[in-house]
Amino acid sequence: MLKKTLLTAVIALMTGACATSPTGRSQFIFMPDNQVDQMGLQAFDSMKSKNPLSQNQRYSQFAQCVAYSLTREVGGQWEVVVFEDDTLNAFALPGNKIGVHSGLINLTDNQDQLAAVIGHEIGHVLSRHSNERLSQETAVSTGLSMVQAVTQPQTALGQTALGLLGVGAQYGVILPYSRIHETEADTIGLDLMARAGFDPRQSINLWLKMEKAAQGGQPIEFMSTHPSHASRIDNLNQHMNQALQLRQQAWNMGKQPRCAK
Repeated sequence: MLKKTLLTAVIALMTGACATSPTGRSQFIFMPDNQVDQMGLQAFDSMKSKNPLSQNQRYSQFAQCVAYSLTREVGGQWEVVVFEDDTLNAFALPGNKIGVHSGLINLTDNQDQLAAVIGHEIGHVLSRHSNERLSQETAVSTGLSMVQAVTQPQTALGQTALGLLGVGAQYGVILPYSRIHETEADTIGLDLMARAGFDPRQSINLWLKMEKAAQGGQPIEFMSTHPSHASRIDNLNQHMNQALQLRQQAWNMGKQPRCAK
C-alpha cells in the first residue's frame, strides 16, 4: 500500500511538473512561480544594498528607455537598475527585475546592441529557466529552504540558489545556463527586440564586440556566466529574416525606440 501511495505521488508530481517554454520545448518545472519570484526579489534587493548603483543619470535613462521598450511587449511592472561596475554584464531575474552594469553600457555603440543583451536576459525569465534549473536541482521538500537561502549568500546553499537564478557570479559561484537555455534565450530575445522596433541585426555586432573584448582581456562577467557557443551567431542568422519582418511590422505600428546613450 505504501509503495502504491508513493508511486501515485511521484506520478502526480511528474504530471504536474510538465510545462512548455515559449518556443514549444517541454520543461520539468515544479516549484511555484511565486516562490521563484520571491527569490528574484530577495536577490535583487541584496544586490542593490551591497553593490554601488550608478550615479550617471544618462546611463540610467538610457538603460531604462531600452528595457521599458522591451518590457512593454511582454507586460508587467519591471524595475531597471544600473550598477556601477566595469564588467560587461546584464541580467534579468524572476519577479521582473533587470540589472545592467555600467561597463556594458560603455561597450555598446547604440540602443539596439543594449537591447540585444537585455532582450536575451528577459528571454531567460519568460522561459522560466531559473525555475527549471531549481526544479532539476532541488526536491520539493527543500524548495522553501532554497528561497530562504537567497538571503544568506555566504552559505553553500545560498550560493547554489543564487547561481541557479543566474546571478551567482556576483558571489563567487558560476553555474552557466545550458546550451539549450542559451539558444532559447537568444531566439526569444531576438524576436522581442524586433517586436519592440529595435534592429535585430545589431545582436550579431554586439556578440562580435563581446568576443573581441574578451580576447583583449577585458572582464566579461556576462560571457563567463552565459557561455558563448560557436553556433550562437549561426542561430541568430537563421532567425534573422523572421526578426526583420517583425521589426518592419513594429515600425508600421509606430514602434521606433529612440533611446539616446
